[in-house]
Amino acid sequence: MTATNHDMEPETATEIILDAFREYQYAFDRITLMGRDRFIERDWRGAHQDVVERIELYRRAVEQVVSSLKTGIGSGHTSSDIGRRIKTGYLRAIADRNDIELAKTFFNSAIRRVFETIGVDSESEFVDTDFDVLSVGSGACPECRLIAFRGSIRSLVEDIFNLFDTKIALADPRLDFELATEEINSRFGAMGVDPSHVAIEVHDSIFYRNKAAYIIGRVLLGQSVLPLVIALLNEDEGIYVDAVLLTEEEISVLFSFTRSYFRVRAERPWELVRFIKTLIPSKPVSEIYTSIGYHKHGKAELFRELQRSLHRSNDKFMIAPGEKGMVMVVFTLPSFDVVFKVIKDRFDYPKKTDRRAVRERYQLVFRHDRAGRLIDAQEFEYLKIGKDRFSDRLLSELRKSASRSVDIGDHDVVLRHVYTERRITPLDIYVREAGESEARDVVRDYGNAIKDLAATNIFPGDLFLKNFGVTRHGRVIFYDYDELCLLLDCRFKTMPPARSIEEEMSAEPWFYVDENDVFPEEFGTFFRLRQPLRQVFAGCHGDLLQLEFWQHMQEKLRSGDVLSIFPYHTDRRLRQRARNPRRPNGR
Repeated sequence: MTATNHDMEPETATEIILDAFREYQYAFDRITLMGRDRFIERDWRGAHQDVVERIELYRRAVEQVVSSLKTGIGSGHTSSDIGRRIKTGYLRAIADRNDIELAKTFFNSAIRRVFETIGVDSESEFVDTDFDVLSVGSGACPECRLIAFRGSIRSLVEDIFNLFDTKIALADPRLDFELATEEINSRFGAMGVDPSHVAIEVHDSIFYRNKAAYIIGRVLLGQSVLPLVIALLNEDEGIYVDAVLLTEEEISVLFSFTRSYFRVRAERPWELVRFIKTLIPSKPVSEIYTSIGYHKHGKAELFRELQRSLHRSNDKFMIAPGEKGMVMVVFTLPSFDVVFKVIKDRFDYPKKTDRRAVRERYQLVFRHDRAGRLIDAQEFEYLKIGKDRFSDRLLSELRKSASRSVDIGDHDVVLRHVYTERRITPLDIYVREAGESEARDVVRDYGNAIKDLAATNIFPGDLFLKNFGVTRHGRVIFYDYDELCLLLDCRFKTMPPARSIEEEMSAEPWFYVDENDVFPEEFGTFFRLRQPLRQVFAGCHGDLLQLEFWQHMQEKLRSGDVLSIFPYHTDRRLRQRARNPRRPNGR
């Protein structure tokens, strides 16, 4: 740290951090509350701009604090000495806040950069024992409204919407009540639920994301609960109920790590997270915080989840299964459901990108509408882990390929820069090992994934199966970002015919190829599928090999047409199903 002629008092430093956190939270809440207006006005472009602005708030706030403290704190103190005093004063100042866990994480984000902390410094930052472990159960929800059963499901549905009549006005409430009642009765019957024995708790806040709004609640069945989510859309005919979701799997997909963040007002974030956790108990707390927009605290919770996993296990980090990456060294801890990715020092042929471009692509994904097809990544710096937790093969690979990203000492490994992602099964491995029916399903969804990405202005670049993965819910998503780009930046072309047999047989193109030129007819070389699965793909997604599909998609994007991509199967869409009751399951 640069020496100065004056030393900032710890009390002043505490004030600077707390003021910045207050301003950040105020701005975060302001943008969050705009979600309703964007939905009512169908201002989808404005909604996306809000999402990007809200994401940027944290970085700017932390940078402001770091700049002020690095200038003001002189060299007369050790980091532990002044850090401890700043931390003590800050803890007193935030003791009564409803968002104390977020305040502690904000403090850590700033103070670690001020003191350039490697690993964890328990003197100057809040550590695992400074955070409460979120209790899991069906406990009370102070921000929920209880609705008692009064004779029929129809009455319950009407009572739910009466809670939100000043926020959401349905265009045709009679039809919506009828369809929602029919759906709930049908699914209760399939689950063996007696409607006369239920009550419903509904959260006060509506969850907004992309072009939809969600009323989120739970069905109370004695000591157990069922999730209950009502999805609303606002289209030319007005606001209507699009779907009713009633299973943990459906809600888990709704809160997936492959989707953009909700906008939902949380007076007490930890209570909202605890409430959501009762609906999807298998979802990590880190992912729930991230899903409601608190991505930095989600990252902090992920770090603590890793620490707890390391404490209770003795397995070693190992190179992740699958084809070796050309740009990243990818490794995992078998007992922890996450992969770690560090950028290589040199990229394998034929990759032409560089470290800066890779990081920029991760930032693009972070800010973009992921539409359920791009995996969310957390970026860490200076993680310190015991060397004895790494396999010899992985240590050898890190020394050889990633010396710029990793320091390997006598006792510890410091990951200077690393991305983490939820671990999923690489698509090439899944297709090879799955049964025929499951393989056909994911091949169909592979094409759906490419089309969903295109609809959100994303072209994966590399369409090889190894760059896609399969979640535990059977959804195909993309996770290799080094060739990713915006679809509108691509020039889709047809290949000129070869002028001779020699040109046609050549390993190199016989025509000039610019950086952004893309030839859809070549995509078949990426689809390394056994013949029956190639036929399945061709039958469902043969249009992906045609120039017209890609040019038409670009035209729609240029016209400002924001396409709807639903976080549930199309057979859950009530009005669609009412119009076409025999329609097969969609995606």
